[in-house]
Amino acid sequence: MRKLQFFTLLVGLTSAACGQGADGRTRAAPIASSRVVQTATTEFGRLIQNLSEPGGYFDTDNLISNETSYLHVMGRMREMEVSGGAYLGVGPSQNFSYMAQIRPSIAFLVDIRRDNLLQHFLFKALFQLADSRVHYLAMLFGRPIPRDTAGWAARGIEDLVAYIDGTPPDEESVAAYSSAVAVRVTSFGLPISDSDLATIRRFHNTFIRAGPGLRFNSFNRAPQPYYPTLRQLLLETDLTGKKANYLAAEEHFLYLKSMQQRDLIVPVVGDLAGDRAVRAIGDYLEQIDERVSAFYTSNVEFYLMGDGSFDRFADNVATLPRTERSVIIRSYFGGRFRYRHPEAVPGYYSVQLLQTIQSFVEEHNARGFASYLDVVTKHSLNLR
Repeated sequence: MRKLQFFTLLVGLTSAACGQGADGRTRAAPIASSRVVQTATTEFGRLIQNLSEPGGYFDTDNLISNETSYLHVMGRMREMEVSGGAYLGVGPSQNFSYMAQIRPSIAFLVDIRRDNLLQHFLFKALFQLADSRVHYLAMLFGRPIPRDTAGWAARGIEDLVAYIDGTPPDEESVAAYSSAVAVRVTSFGLPISDSDLATIRRFHNTFIRAGPGLRFNSFNRAPQPYYPTLRQLLLETDLTGKKANYLAAEEHFLYLKSMQQRDLIVPVVGDLAGDRAVRAIGDYLEQIDERVSAFYTSNVEFYLMGDGSFDRFADNVATLPRTERSVIIRSYFGGRFRYRHPEAVPGYYSVQLLQTIQSFVEEHNARGFASYLDVVTKHSLNLR
């Protein structure tokens, strides 16, 4: 495979620039200047621009997932040896958990909302600035970094969450983190406006204020009692009982940090049923001789089926280079239908599903998807 020759202009604070406060906890050093410097377009920025299309609207910031079942496909993917290749996904950080297991060579995170790209720029900045899981979580939630950062590498995710829960936000740390993120996101080679920076700050401040209790929320839909908190998502397990979130092990974090440092996690603005983004990604993968390993679509197909654009989506998927093990990961919310999916797990409102991309393409070519229930049932793989 031809290696990607990205080069990123790195500006500002590094994770080594830390000091200790009177209480002994490590705090990020203050930034000399919070002035935002717009850098030149890099190859990474040009790739985002070349793959993206005009953005659209969705009725939520979607800062975290509402799929408590998101890890339930992990065991079956391990059995199928779904690994390497290129990863495609939608939405925020649940993608990182799939990527941590699959270990793709490159990933594309496609979302109709440009705000999703900005949120991933926040995550990218934090991955680059942090040198460990606890450092990353401290920066995300505006907490001071614990004194013994080296000792945290072997701790379980429960300990990390307990530290964040038991430590209030620190104004000095919040100010330093915010400045560092602002400097870092303007080094990624994509034009960033003052409005973009304000959106990134708003997202970051939401994580800081809510902490691990942050819950999925929508603009025009009432909050539902089954919406998980971020704490729940971090502590979730796969169907074997294994902690499988991307922050459950230090090696997962370090793998993703390496990808972020090498600009191999590429946020793209695009409609899965649009004319450009998915097809352009497929063309790019052909150029670098890479195949899709997994495509996480969440429940986007529900909306595409509803607005009559599902066939365009399926045609786009058919253009992606793939192997016999390439899979679609999707979510199903049974409360909207009088149908309990066979893969439903008691206590979970969402259901995670797995299907090979090849069987999806063949069923679509045979005109086999007459309804959304067809989509979530035909050729769905058994997970247990």
